[in-house]
Amino acid sequence: MGEEGSCAFSIEAALEMILMFDRSGKLFYANRTAREKLAYEKLEGQHISTLFPNTFRRSKEGFETEYLFGEDIRHLVAYRGNQTCFPVEARILEGAGTSGYYVCMANDILEREHLGREIAEVREEAQQAARVKSEFVANVTHELRTPVNGILGNVRELLASVEDAGTIKTLQLVERCCGDMNKIINNILDFSKLDAGKFVLEPRRFHFRNMLDYVKAQHISKITEKGLDFFMTVSPHVPEYVIGDELRIVQILNNLLSNALKFTSMGKITLQVLRTAKVEEKLELFFIVSDTGIGIGEEDMDKLFQSFSQVDASISRKYGGTGLGLSICRQLAELMGGRIEAESQKGRGSSFSFSVWVGAEEIPHQEAGDDVKSAFMQMAAQAEDFGRTAEENQEAVKRNLSRLILSVEMENWEKAEMFMETVRQLTQEAPADVKRQVLRLKMAIQKEDYDKVMTEYHKLEALQAAV
Repeated sequence: MGEEGSCAFSIEAALEMILMFDRSGKLFYANRTAREKLAYEKLEGQHISTLFPNTFRRSKEGFETEYLFGEDIRHLVAYRGNQTCFPVEARILEGAGTSGYYVCMANDILEREHLGREIAEVREEAQQAARVKSEFVANVTHELRTPVNGILGNVRELLASVEDAGTIKTLQLVERCCGDMNKIINNILDFSKLDAGKFVLEPRRFHFRNMLDYVKAQHISKITEKGLDFFMTVSPHVPEYVIGDELRIVQILNNLLSNALKFTSMGKITLQVLRTAKVEEKLELFFIVSDTGIGIGEEDMDKLFQSFSQVDASISRKYGGTGLGLSICRQLAELMGGRIEAESQKGRGSSFSFSVWVGAEEIPHQEAGDDVKSAFMQMAAQAEDFGRTAEENQEAVKRNLSRLILSVEMENWEKAEMFMETVRQLTQEAPADVKRQVLRLKMAIQKEDYDKVMTEYHKLEALQAAV
């Protein structure tokens, strides 16, 4: 009796039904779960055939059954005190020795299936909510971008025509604020696409060093204005042309260089590019962005690549930012087959490195002793490229305008805006009338006005032909 009491105490709170009956078929123990689910006024003393009439039958010896006692789980039908029934998964074990008792352990299948349906419904609701959230964020950010770009276009048009120093300073401040707002909007839009799994890379063949020159041109003036040095080195083993998503590589580099500039008040910023591996027609390119800024403590390194995370609240207050940039960089690097890492010492600076895999044309075999010759030939090629810059720039403008019009015809306004921004950057050194026409075309695209876009495009095409 002492052993039974100890056993009953240990299984009383079990979540499955526990029943014990003797060789006569009469129950002498039922735990709390069994009493609640079976709802008999008194379970002890009931015959096992009353609970499982499809499995057990009364007999002179006690009961008869075809049930094979043992560890195997079998499906039975249990009857409640009110004669309703429900399916269970049960195991019935025969007691060892001459004690002459049986132990039944059973789980309510209906309850589990109901719980499973509830979990599936909750999961579906959560997924639907995530989809709605992503669509909402994408729509809102797109709607926000239109007025911001409208302000930016008007400000740039005014900058080209005003001469008062005070007005120019104010307009430049508004231009910078619009630029910062666009960066935040783009980060939120990219994050929502990545979060929803709808982000698609667009690989194409591009001139790798021209891309780096473009990145450098975007940051060099701000770096030198702050009194910092900037150094960029590219391994001669990196090919002239590669196949990859140029826009997203630029995005990662811009983010890392912007962060380096933001957190560095003295010293230098460096950008290094190496070729670290080659597998058939694929190359691994390795980028390192280092600075001599405020650095990050070891205890805070794990926060760097988390979404909406800053190392501490004071960073956000002092330097700004959404906490999305590095998270987006991590996901972009992973989409391109690479990864991103960081090393830092507080007060000594930081070094961010990332890798991406790109396609490349066949690279001729090059001995290690040819490095100096290769570097010299590369410098000569760059000098020759410089002489063709104006002509290539015109060709690049034409190519991007063709893609822009194709995007407009397909009503892909987001991609049209991207090509338009490239055209704007390529025409920064163009005559004032061309720059003004570029701004008018950009504003028409932002308003998604097809007729206006086509009108302004033909005007710009005529101006370009006349230059």
